[in-house]
Formats: sequence, structure tokens, C-alpha cells
Amino acid sequence: MFKITPNPPKADPSSPYADGINAKKLDDAAKRALDFYLAPKEKKKAGGDPSGKLFTVVEDVDNECLLANLSETLASADAMVSDLAFELDGSRRHVALGIQQLIELGTLLANRALDNVEAR
Repeated sequence: MFKITPNPPKADPSSPYADGINAKKLDDAAKRALDFYLAPKEKKKAGGDPSGKLFTVVEDVDNECLLANLSETLASADAMVSDLAFELDGSRRHVALGIQQLIELGTLLANRALDNVEAR
């Protein structure tokens, strides 16, 4: 069945957006909503190091704190590589165990340096 419709259909006079003023408000609201979610935001400039470093260490941290954190980081890396080494076979396993041994040596050096630091 073919229904005759005007092209484009006439606006319903009872619609709140039939007049140009309300349609303009609707378009403005839609533009604000889209800009809020889709427009790129301006980056706020922080007064930090402009070199592009992602991580930094606070300047006035004492050696004992640095060495303690180094020891904990090495222990975490050792646990991860150890877990990985036992999942591998062949030469890849030997490489992972070599990395684990280097981490262990670094841990021993960090612990010895911690022993040499004077306690406060």
C-alpha cells in the first residue's frame, strides 16, 4: 500500500521544537554535549621537569630509603622472573635464569649497602 506523504513532512505545530527559537536551543545543547564528550581537552601545564620524564625520584630522599626500595623492587623482579623461568623450556629458560641470577646479585649488593648505611 502506498501512502502519500509530503517530502519533507511538515512540522507538527504542537511540537515544542516547531519554531526556530527552540530548535536553535536544542542544536546548541546538542553541540555543547558533543563538545564536552568528544572535543579534545587542553592539557594543563604542570610546573615540572620539561624533559618528558615519566618517573622521577624525590631529590632529598636519604640513601637508606633508596636502598630499601631498591631491595624490594629487586625482590619483586626476582619473583616474577623465577615464575616465568619455570614456565619456559630450553634456551629461553636459561636466559630467564640468567636474568634471575643478575637480580639476585643486585639484591646482595643492595643489602650489603643497606648494612653499611648508618641507622638513624
